Amino acid sequence: MRGCLIGIDPGCSGAIVVLQSAKIPEPVEWLRMPTLKEGKASRVDCATLSKFLEDYDAGHAFVEAVHAMPGNGATSMFAFGHAAGSVMGVLAAMHIPVTLVTPQAWKKSAGLIGSDKDAARSHAIRRWPRWGDLSAKAAGQAYADAALIALHGAER
Repeated sequence: MRGCLIGIDPGCSGAIVVLQSAKIPEPVEWLRMPTLKEGKASRVDCATLSKFLEDYDAGHAFVEAVHAMPGNGATSMFAFGHAAGSVMGVLAAMHIPVTLVTPQAWKKSAGLIGSDKDAARSHAIRRWPRWGDLSAKAAGQAYADAALIALHGAER
């Protein structure tokens, strides 16, 4: 599909959402971040991610810009950085243009600054009421974040 927009919440518990286009920002496909187990750790399954994205290589990806947070342990931050780096590597290898989007930027676009974590899911449910997968708490949150990241890109 040409001209699509891809939104990615890059953590291992994140998601990938494909919006049809900037003119028609409707979700057409979505996937929880595919992962593999390496011992006790979860890692992004790069092969599955690239297989999912291969039909959308003419699009543009908007990826949440992530950084270390005070109070996070070294192990969890390494895992999060590994996941984000894996996502960026897959996108680069597939020649998909990428724009990093700060959480503050996409949340401001969605009117969510100062809201609780579930506000993104509630906002996405109002925006796309027929998208049933948003109703699941954890998965719905991941899909909502990724979709709103892509929508921010569509509105730029």
